[in-house]
Amino acid sequence: MKCFLCAGVAPVIGAIHLGYLFFKALIDYADPASSYTGCSWLGIAPPAAIGVGFPALGFVLLVAWRRRQREPFFLRRREVARPRLLAETPTASLEPEPAPARAERCGDGEPMSVDGNTAGVQLRGVSKRFGDVLAVDDLSLDLGRGEFFTLLGPSGCGKTTTLRMIAGFEQPDEGEIRIEGEDVAGLPPYKRPTNTVFQSYALFPHLSVEANVAFGLKRQRVPRDEIAERVRAELERVGLAAEAKRRPAQLSGGMQQRVALARALVNLPKVLLLDEPLGALDLKLRKGLQVELKRIQREVGITFVYVTHDQEEALTMSDRIAVMHRGRIEQVGTPEEVYERPATTFVAGFIGVSNLMPAVVSGPGQVRLESGPEVPGNTDGLGTGEGCYAVVRPEKLRVESVGGTGARGETGPGSSNGLPRVEGIVESSLYLGTATQIVVGLADDVRMTVLVPNADEAERQSLPGGGARVALIWEPEHMHMVRESNQEE
Repeated sequence: MKCFLCAGVAPVIGAIHLGYLFFKALIDYADPASSYTGCSWLGIAPPAAIGVGFPALGFVLLVAWRRRQREPFFLRRREVARPRLLAETPTASLEPEPAPARAERCGDGEPMSVDGNTAGVQLRGVSKRFGDVLAVDDLSLDLGRGEFFTLLGPSGCGKTTTLRMIAGFEQPDEGEIRIEGEDVAGLPPYKRPTNTVFQSYALFPHLSVEANVAFGLKRQRVPRDEIAERVRAELERVGLAAEAKRRPAQLSGGMQQRVALARALVNLPKVLLLDEPLGALDLKLRKGLQVELKRIQREVGITFVYVTHDQEEALTMSDRIAVMHRGRIEQVGTPEEVYERPATTFVAGFIGVSNLMPAVVSGPGQVRLESGPEVPGNTDGLGTGEGCYAVVRPEKLRVESVGGTGARGETGPGSSNGLPRVEGIVESSLYLGTATQIVVGLADDVRMTVLVPNADEAERQSLPGGGARVALIWEPEHMHMVRESNQEE
């Protein structure tokens, strides 16, 4: 502030001094009694230097003051409200608030509940077009506060467009978006209580790690002591306290991603948006950061919205998953629900490896597979005569040789003890390290994949090879009936 006052006063003093010099020179020149014979440069130089020096000094002081604020001289500052510290914010404690406490706090006028958890983000009838392409089609979602929510789907399904609309980088053509009850549709990104972590990191290469993390706080005019404390805490959280003085180019890809994460979290957003942040990393590093991300999310207790096409990432980290296809939601559920009980053939085929057997409901609790046998199954929501698909995951299947000793010691066709079974021919057997993958061809060009753990070498050696006739057996509760997806894949 002292620099700012000096910068304002110095030019005024300089201008007054210069004006006095020129006025005196004119008077002396116009006075007939004056012995004025010309301007003595030696006599006027020191006063003129003072007059010019004061404005120059003012300009230098003003530039120095703006540099102290870490802003370019000609940059126009936006007024941004300073966020409160974690200690000042009851809902931003390091430990997530228990669901019953959150639900109890919700009253009239509060955001609607999502499984006992206050809604952090709500989308209602959101649609977005790019020319003739309908990227997002009438999408409605409720994301719980403090939830790790993943948008999962193939390229072009609309998941990134949905994330960008929550962030404010795109505006929906229809529908509304609310964050903790506040309608944010139409607000620019910098006015939304969100931060985004991009796949490309978007770090400033000329700034150190701590300067990158502190950038947003400096733009918000947070006091220096508070900036230092919050930056230190976030760098410790992501395990980069020792790298605070290094530049991004001196860090590995995983470290750079953690810097980007710390830079987003230090601003205390209500919602953190992550757009495939691990996509550019190698497999081992990606797996390690998956665990780190989940740990950090539990510590800070804020809503994470994560976009990925990697099914394993979604299953590993998420509290809930929304599977998207062609701009629509196919299914929303916990990782276990989405994997074990897919709602459509698209979800069954996209999440992991699925065995889809065409079938027709023959009666309550009974379906007839196109490959021949009638087997028991859960037909809730399906009518008699309705077409569907029976889904059995590869690890749920047992394989045995027909008429001989099976892979697990069973003998002959009667060894299934009344369990559902189908028969086919082994097309291939591949060693995958932890398991052996066997592909079995059934009637009507239906192929079934079986994963047999390589727990015992003798058992692995006894597995049937290519061309062998085998029976596939499963428990009734491991078969799930699904309808065909409404949209073409």
